[in-house]
Amino acid sequence: MHITVLGASGATGRHLTEHALERGHTVVAIARNTDRIDLPDSPGLTKVSGDVFDAASIVRAVMPGTILISGLGVAMGSRGTLEAGARAAVDARPDRIIWLGAYGTGSSAAAAGPLTRWVLRRVMGKELGDKVAADSTVIRAGGTVFHAGPLTDKPLTVPGRTVDLADAPHRVFPATISRASVAAAMITEAESTTHPGATVVPLAG
Repeated sequence: MHITVLGASGATGRHLTEHALERGHTVVAIARNTDRIDLPDSPGLTKVSGDVFDAASIVRAVMPGTILISGLGVAMGSRGTLEAGARAAVDARPDRIIWLGAYGTGSSAAAAGPLTRWVLRRVMGKELGDKVAADSTVIRAGGTVFHAGPLTDKPLTVPGRTVDLADAPHRVFPATISRASVAAAMITEAESTTHPGATVVPLAG
């Protein structure tokens, strides 16, 4: 399978790239600065420079028949990075888009409850609207959006599972989950096409 990872120099993007390579897929890893993709060269890996604010650079990097998976995050004070990334991803016309979102935003806001929504508004500020807009763009294109709880750098231990938003456990505050676990779940979705056009929640093992 051909997989393109958007935001490959970030913490989650690195895990996405590693998991895809470990499962035998060929990977195009996109980052603004390829020197920051901290992974050794391998026959299945191609590192490509691309900027979501230059949609043409993303379109050029996406080969026909590929699945685009995003590990994009946003820095505080950034404006429109995720929405620009989602639009560029759609313009590239991959076979599918699998997108990383945040539990408690957009379609999962009601399920997350008032405390989580309040915390996210305080932490994300104006970036919250960027996340919601990006998710909507991906869902309209038939993609899958993963709404994960707070991410940690703990290793992947026991494989978890992915559930529909309606089946996610109700908690006062969402459970943490490792970036490695989320990445593994997103690669599994790429392989299985279980939740097209849906928002899903990855659960730790």
